[in-house]
Amino acid sequence: MSRALRTALGKLIDVPDGQLAGSQLTAAQKTALDEFIRQTGAVTYQQAGRGVSYRIKERVTVERHWREMVPSAGDALDEDLPSRAANIAQSRMSKSAAHGHDSYYLLLRTAGNANWYSDNGDKLDLQWVTDKQGAAALAIGGACDQSWHTTSELWLVENQALFDRLDWLPQCDGATIAYYSGHLQKRLIDWLSSRNRASRIWLFPDYDGVGLSNYLRIKQVLGSQVNFWIMPGWEKRLLRYGNNKLWLDTASAFNAAVPVLLPMIQDESELFSLIETMQRNGLALEQEVVWIDEF
Repeated sequence: MSRALRTALGKLIDVPDGQLAGSQLTAAQKTALDEFIRQTGAVTYQQAGRGVSYRIKERVTVERHWREMVPSAGDALDEDLPSRAANIAQSRMSKSAAHGHDSYYLLLRTAGNANWYSDNGDKLDLQWVTDKQGAAALAIGGACDQSWHTTSELWLVENQALFDRLDWLPQCDGATIAYYSGHLQKRLIDWLSSRNRASRIWLFPDYDGVGLSNYLRIKQVLGSQVNFWIMPGWEKRLLRYGNNKLWLDTASAFNAAVPVLLPMIQDESELFSLIETMQRNGLALEQEVVWIDEF
C-alpha cells in the first residue's frame, strides 16, 4: 500500500497545478490515495466527467508524507555517511534499513601476563593496560588493524561480573578475558576464525539455552579450537542454585541447539552430562554461581 501511495503522491506533486486525473492512477494507487484523503484531508477529489480528479489541498502535508516514503527525495547522500545516519536522512529512523555498525569493540582484560601482537610488529601489553586503564579494546572490523593475536589463552565470558573480577579463573600462564555481553556476534566469531588468534579459546557462558546456542554457533566455525568451560562442582551447584524460570525462558534455544550440538561434542563428556542434567531437572544456571563455595 505504501508503494502505491508513494507513487500516487509523487504524480500529484509533479503536476504543475497539483491536480491529477484519476485515469493517471492504477486501481491500487487510487485506493491508497483515497485512504490518505480520509486520514489527512490534504488532498481533495471531485467528479470529472465519467471519472474523478484529485487536487492537492495542503501541499506541505503531502510533500512531508511523500518525503517519508521517498527517503532522500532525489538528493544524493554523502558516501561516507554512517549507515544509521543515512537511514535517518532517508526515513527518519536509524534502523529502517541495514543498520549494523562498521566496527564491534571487544573489551579485554588479563589475569597474568598476556600480550597481543599485530603483523605490523606492534605489541599490546594487556597487563599494563589492565592495571592502568582497567581494560583494553580491539576494533573488530572497520579500518583498524585486524591482525591482532596472542600466544596465551582467550576466555569469552557472557556477564560483566566475570569480566570485572577475575579470581574465578583457573590457574594458567597468562590469559585474556573478553566480555561479549550475552550474545556472540557473528562478526566476532568470523574474526576469531580468520586466523589463529590464541593458543586456546574457552567459552564460559550461563548454563542455559542461550549459552548452549552460542557454543553451537562458535563450535560450528572454530571446531576443536574452542571448548566449553565446565566449572568445578557444577552438578551440585546446578541442583542447589539452578533456576527453573531461566530454564523455561531459554528452553526454545536449548531445544533448537542441543540436537545439532550433541554430535559435535562426542569428546566432551562433562558437557554431555551437564546438558542431560539440565534437561532432566528443568534447571539453568548463571555464571556468577562460580563464586559460591558452600554448596
